[in-house]
Amino acid sequence: MKTMTCRQLGGPCDLPLRGETADEVIKAQDQHLKDAVKQGDATHTDAAKAMKGRWLHPKRSMDWYNATKQAFADQPAD
Repeated sequence: MKTMTCRQLGGPCDLPLRGETADEVIKAQDQHLKDAVKQGDATHTDAAKAMKGRWLHPKRSMDWYNATKQAFADQPAD
């Protein structure tokens, strides 16, 4: 199990997100962003839009994904 923060994944806060894989942490952040925006947290709006928009640009999205996977791999286990 490893932990990354919302901020490490491009978000505005330091909420810890935990998972066994980078994909689990990415999914946790995606859900966190959706929940925060739904609850009216404007500080997460730009990050949520960036997350949605990222997948409209395959090259950039893969660059972000690969960098995030590497950052996850570099994190110490909890």
